[in-house]
Amino acid sequence: MQQPSVSDRSFQYGDGIFSTIRVKNGVLQFWPLHWRRLQQSMQRLGFGLVPEAEVKAQAQAQISKPEQVVKVLVSRGHGGRGYSTKALTAPDIYCTASPLPDYSVQQQQGISVGNASLRLGIQPLLAGIKHTSRLETVLHKTEVEQSGFDELLAFDTEGFAIEFSAANMFFYQNGQWFTPELRQAGVAGVMRAFLLKKLAVTEGRFMAQDIADCEAMFACNALMGVVPVHHYLQRPLALAPVWPVQQLLVTNSEEGC
Repeated sequence: MQQPSVSDRSFQYGDGIFSTIRVKNGVLQFWPLHWRRLQQSMQRLGFGLVPEAEVKAQAQAQISKPEQVVKVLVSRGHGGRGYSTKALTAPDIYCTASPLPDYSVQQQQGISVGNASLRLGIQPLLAGIKHTSRLETVLHKTEVEQSGFDELLAFDTEGFAIEFSAANMFFYQNGQWFTPELRQAGVAGVMRAFLLKKLAVTEGRFMAQDIADCEAMFACNALMGVVPVHHYLQRPLALAPVWPVQQLLVTNSEEGC
């Protein structure tokens, strides 16, 4: 694995992107969706071109167990002092592997959720991108760990719901699934992208009062899959509407792409 140096732009400025991929039966799960997000992010940020085959080969080279996690990080490259992107080297790719966390209890029993006091900044140019400038997420996660809840739903500075600390949010009301649109803030997760293709979902801008009376809710990301919420703001929620969503991951062959 290539070792980063102190001149790396991702280290210096958070000038990089990453994706965290589940390995199942020795195969990178949802690779086409992970690559599409990486590619779109590189294009939006003006990175140099990186061949998919090169990135995928480096990711696959990290696989040593049937079940684990592979993280792919793409840095803009190495540059001199200052923010300018002129005269940079080509993007650098870093891939690492780690054990797969066990989310089975959360998937079966659910989690408790409150509202975060942290407000996420609005920046449409970065919205949706999983970039390495993650100080907001660090503060969000710190608040979760001090809250007494398993997770906290964060809103942006205009009061619209965005995401959990490391997962996207869907909620259920009157027979319909909803999820926040991510045009101003947040990370467009790979599991979210998969579910938007397979499930009837309405994307929109929702404030706290729009979610307060929801009937069901779940968190999702590429590692945890779909995790139901059993209590939101200490109010019990139904788990039954979430079970068919979880089943999509079992029955749909795209999971193994």
